[in-house]
Amino acid sequence: MLATAHRLRRHGDFTSAVRAGQRAGRATLVVHLRHGEADAPPRAGFVVSRAVGGAVTRNRVRRRLRHLVRDRIDQLPAGSMLVVRALPAAATATYVQLAEDLAAALRSAVRKTEAAAR
Repeated sequence: MLATAHRLRRHGDFTSAVRAGQRAGRATLVVHLRHGEADAPPRAGFVVSRAVGGAVTRNRVRRRLRHLVRDRIDQLPAGSMLVVRALPAAATATYVQLAEDLAAALRSAVRKTEAAAR
């Protein structure tokens, strides 16, 4: 579980991260990363739509993604907002494949965000 300080909860924060953040996609997921206030901790939120599958499948995918992000949240820049959107392929992906896709997408999004800040 993510700590309360690291959770993205408000609809406006999700919208802001998706619309104004840098996007990086892989086969099973898409991440949106936006820099925010430098003194705030990094926060993450998840979007797993019905296209991924039924409730049991969606919750399993969400739990896996939450666990993977929990281990990587401290590597994100301070104040950043991260939205992880699962694609339908995430329903049949292995945990290892989700981990690899998330790591690659985060690297790409962080690189794009740093390049945009220059």
